[in-house]
Amino acid sequence: MAIFFYFKICIVTVVSRRFWAKSSCMPNEIQSRLAENIKKIRKEKRFTQFALAEKADISEAMIKSIETCHAWPSENTLQQISDALETDIYHFFMPVASSLAVNDNVQTDLKRVIRQRYCEYVKEMLDALE
Repeated sequence: MAIFFYFKICIVTVVSRRFWAKSSCMPNEIQSRLAENIKKIRKEKRFTQFALAEKADISEAMIKSIETCHAWPSENTLQQISDALETDIYHFFMPVASSLAVNDNVQTDLKRVIRQRYCEYVKEMLDALE
């Protein structure tokens, strides 16, 4: 389980670094990604905005504002939405699959970093056992 969580963090880190490095308008793209992913996950779970708002104990207007990039949610609000959708918060910030498919460089970088971090992690664990 720890390895899986470690790799999730690695993926988010690589994608975020790559994203931040080429973004001239950082908050808007991050906010767009957040909005798009919350909306996508909400629809996958077959929730209306109203149903999600009820389950997350926040206003429907807040859900609409987040999904239309008119509001930036607090950490607490993100946690409430995450709990209501039964997903981890990091999913909200992951790039959309279609953007990864288009950009082979991102996929190559992700694979390289995952391999590297995996090797480092295994080495640390083996050293700790000695």
